[in-house]
Amino acid sequence: MKRIIVDFKKLTPEILSLLVEKYPDGYDDDHVIVFKNAKNETVEAVEVRTDDTIYLVKVSSKLENSMANFDEEDYDDNDFNEPISELPDKKLDEEE
Repeated sequence: MKRIIVDFKKLTPEILSLLVEKYPDGYDDDHVIVFKNAKNETVEAVEVRTDDTIYLVKVSSKLENSMANFDEEDYDDNDFNEPISELPDKKLDEEE
């Protein structure tokens, strides 16, 4: 099984969807995993799994906001493999 550490900037709608499904009311301190990375920096992350991958998503206020505002219908199937930071802001597109 692959293990991948994911920063908010690299988060895809697919992974965000899995996080929202696993933590529908958000995550709390009991869900946070704390570890040292290869640079000996302390990292806090929450875990989400697929059939072949364990994702450790770094905890941040941006992650919390994204989970709270996530709606799968805002994304096309093609978007689910692209990092959210590289996708156009769907809410801005709808307002124009």
